[in-house]
Amino acid sequence: MAKTTLTKPAAGVRSSTPDLVRDALRQAILNGELAAGVQLRQDEIAQRFGTSRIPVREALRQLASEGLVTFHAFRGAMVSHLSLDDVLELLDIRVGLECRALRLAITNMAQADIEYAEEILRKYDEEPDAKRWGEMNWKFHSALYAPCNRAKLLALIDSNYGHVDRFTRLQVSLAAGKDRPQREHHAILKACAGKKVDDAVRLLEEHIEETRKSLVAAVRLARRVA
Repeated sequence: MAKTTLTKPAAGVRSSTPDLVRDALRQAILNGELAAGVQLRQDEIAQRFGTSRIPVREALRQLASEGLVTFHAFRGAMVSHLSLDDVLELLDIRVGLECRALRLAITNMAQADIEYAEEILRKYDEEPDAKRWGEMNWKFHSALYAPCNRAKLLALIDSNYGHVDRFTRLQVSLAAGKDRPQREHHAILKACAGKKVDDAVRLLEEHIEETRKSLVAAVRLARRVA
């Protein structure tokens, strides 16, 4: 397995060992530390966590059910690949989940929610490192959806976004830049602040569609260079 920063949680954090291993591996996959195709050796992971292979095997099974890990007959567990078609379908799912969450959230938004989102955008505007834009983009979007108060819906959004993000993070950032996405973010937030639900939802759907176009363009350009 490629070297990563996988570590056991701080003392006092209570959870079962399979959950701890699963959460650490999930985070490493979603943030790109464990790239698609990397072999996940159970003995190596067990040694890092100071545990047996049994909870590691259970953690890998849980990640397989999420689509993050694939088991192969002779190579064991590996980080799953996502095709372009897979990601485009996940972006369709983004539209359905996130537009619904935003519609529910707007009526519950307080001024503090708007100000928090504005602060995220201000920091995003000032961030020069393209590698951090994906993280800040998600922080903004999740701030918009949080007031919907639907825990299961938010969990689905988080999981779906994680799959998309590990494929698109740098490709889309470099293809789209920051100016256009940020203009769209500000427009969505302005509609939210004005309680213009239909406008905000329409702008969000258009924003995700632009992400789709940027992704396809990035892949097309990469293939030309290769």
